[in-house]
Amino acid sequence: MKAPLFFLNTDAKILDLIRQGNEEALVMLYHANRKMIMAFVTRNNGTPDDGEDLLQESLLVLWERVRAGRFEYSAKLSTFLFGTARNMWMRRLANKRRDSPAIPDLDSYPDGGASALESLIDSEEAAMVQEALKKIGAPCRQLLLLFYWEELSMEEIAGRMGFANADTVKSKKYQCKKALERVLTSAMKE
Repeated sequence: MKAPLFFLNTDAKILDLIRQGNEEALVMLYHANRKMIMAFVTRNNGTPDDGEDLLQESLLVLWERVRAGRFEYSAKLSTFLFGTARNMWMRRLANKRRDSPAIPDLDSYPDGGASALESLIDSEEAAMVQEALKKIGAPCRQLLLLFYWEELSMEEIAGRMGFANADTVKSKKYQCKKALERVLTSAMKE
């Protein structure tokens, strides 16, 4: 009889299940990430059906990458799924805008949510930050995502990225943040 595997975290367990072809992993991920992705899509001019579709497509992307051995674990699975869904949704919105140059209703939605203009500004700002993150290089991008997105401590980041100590991480984070600000400032001038 095989000894049971002990996992350090839920993500490791889920990745192992996917590698084994166990679809229970998809069910676990679906339930854990549904609310977050649905909220994002509905806040950004989407319907609940759009949110369901994006979640399923994001799960499929993760499944295929892990099964093909092309998945590199560099952030939480929820972060990967949200980023994948966000990127797909932003592309769809951009394609809709390109195909249909209709002027959006700039008034608030009846339910009191954000206006179309606010949603458009938020999505454009997110796309600008995403592009800037690509330009600052992988180490800085990873450090900033670990700190701001995953909310890891300086000590945890030092251990994960191989820095000498938390003070080194603080210094590097400051440099990376300044680099990101420079890229964003120059992008806003264009």
